[in-house]
Amino acid sequence: MLRPHPAMLRRLVDEYEALAAAEATGGPAEHNPRVRDLAYTLCVSTGTRTVERALEAAHEWLATAPAPVREPAAPAAGPRMAVSEPA
Repeated sequence: MLRPHPAMLRRLVDEYEALAAAEATGGPAEHNPRVRDLAYTLCVSTGTRTVERALEAAHEWLATAPAPVREPAAPAAGPRMAVSEPA
């Protein structure tokens, strides 16, 4: 089975958990369309049928995911060379 990129999966989990926690104080999370969309996407991304199992799978995968590779910093731009256009 294909697995989602860890950074994308982390964003999905973080956003779902934040919205679900906010909804817990104001009513059922199922009423928020964004929470429903995130739950669906998590289920599809993890190959599960419930958001609870999707979150478990996502946390398991994220715990075993390799550490992200940092991109080297881009070199500072040097002096620009003038380019003359053909006459």
